[in-house]
Amino acid sequence: MLSTFTQKVAGAIAFICYLLNTIFWLIPIVIFSLLKSIIPFETAQRILNHLLDGCASNWVSVNGITQQLIGNPNIQVNGAEGLSLNKWYMVISNHQSWVDILVLQRVLNGKIPFLKFFLKKELIWVPFLGLAWWALDFPFMKRYSKKFLAKNPHMRGKDIETTKKACAKFKHKPVSVMNFVEGTRFTQHKHSQQASTFSHLLKPKAGGVAFALDAMNGQLDTLVNVTIYYPQGIPTFWAFISGQVQQIQVQITTQEINPHYIGDYLNDKTFQTHFQQWINALWISKDLELEELKQTQLND
Repeated sequence: MLSTFTQKVAGAIAFICYLLNTIFWLIPIVIFSLLKSIIPFETAQRILNHLLDGCASNWVSVNGITQQLIGNPNIQVNGAEGLSLNKWYMVISNHQSWVDILVLQRVLNGKIPFLKFFLKKELIWVPFLGLAWWALDFPFMKRYSKKFLAKNPHMRGKDIETTKKACAKFKHKPVSVMNFVEGTRFTQHKHSQQASTFSHLLKPKAGGVAFALDAMNGQLDTLVNVTIYYPQGIPTFWAFISGQVQQIQVQITTQEINPHYIGDYLNDKTFQTHFQQWINALWISKDLELEELKQTQLND
């Protein structure tokens, strides 16, 4: 374990590396994105999409090199065999920390098409990254509370329209659409507020996955289900980049998405119930998996 002073130095160096790497790749990403917006030809659009995803993958690869040089956590990955760059995937995962994104990018980069995350609309204002996410066609979502929709019924369904519009861009090139089903990061406070029936997870929100599957009309035909476990406890971003995280365990399972799980989640109550039951079953299995990982750690 690094000393406190060494951790601070390592973290500062890593942060500068991440920042410079982001700025370096942001420049061509924005240029290619602007060209894509003004060149209407399909062939040019296809080429520019490949260039954009190539830049993004290189950005992730260089971040991975930084992680290996500074801290180099031992990331144990099970189940990544058989993944392909030529398929359309729906990727789901538990969510505990900003570190989850770095872990997912590192373990899946080069194995599946570049991850496109569903992001809260407010994140577009994150310096540098917000611009990069916009240029890479990440779906930005504006979620409305039930109270807001009760006062503004004309806004009902707007989030679905946004999802479908975003996903329409993914139909012509293999993509991995990433959704944190819990909708927010796990904390004990949120867990208690929800009165979650899961030991290690918040309640799953099935709508985002259902809307994406419906918008892609069957093209997202394989589910990549990722479980991330931090044996030392949930880390902060700073703890990760400063070398304090020694071990991470990642379990990956894949399954074909049954066409029965593609439908009108908003208006078909029977389908909504059926779909929510499917997601709940996945979450029950994930909760058991996390408990098994915890018990294995305690017994070692």
